[in-house]
Amino acid sequence: MNKVFTDNFKSIAMVFSIAMLFFSCKDNYKRVGEEAKANIFPQGVAKDFVLTYTETKERLNPDESKNTRVMAVMTSSISNDFDNLKFPYRTFPEGVHVDFFDDNNEKSTITADYGIIYGATNVIDLQGNVVIASHDGKKLETTQLYWDQGNEWIFTQEKFTFTNPEDGTVMDGEGMDFNKDLSFLNAHKTYGLMLIKEENDD
Repeated sequence: MNKVFTDNFKSIAMVFSIAMLFFSCKDNYKRVGEEAKANIFPQGVAKDFVLTYTETKERLNPDESKNTRVMAVMTSSISNDFDNLKFPYRTFPEGVHVDFFDDNNEKSTITADYGIIYGATNVIDLQGNVVIASHDGKKLETTQLYWDQGNEWIFTQEKFTFTNPEDGTVMDGEGMDFNKDLSFLNAHKTYGLMLIKEENDD
């Protein structure tokens, strides 16, 4: 009888101890890395977004629009506004299309699958199937490039293909910087096949 009581008492004590251990456990794991990131939401979302960049040689009153020149028009199906953050930016998750105009009002275009405008630095980051097509038929294709609007300078560190119909050349390389109308190019590294159009002497 005493042995049965003792066995029962030991069983109850063991169950009680395990229960106390289970309920006293706390999640003291400190969240780090990806788990520590706070959720960030845009302060605004715009559909059918259109942004027009203009310049003027003289200061205008708010109701005046004469003597202004359209420099670029950016369009996107959706834009997320994060301008309320310490480092403000705007994203274009469904792609972006930019028409920009030179001093003679000739239009060139840039398209990409994704874009970010950093308001503090005035730099646009374009990613995924980036294509620049100039008004004279030149074309640059790459996976990512940056457009410094303040200095009107564009650059990439990625692989690229540059096609120039004026001299019939196709150039592959990695890393390039250039001005917005593709009239000045500085390729960092070129490789592969370069096709050069031959001139026939009559």
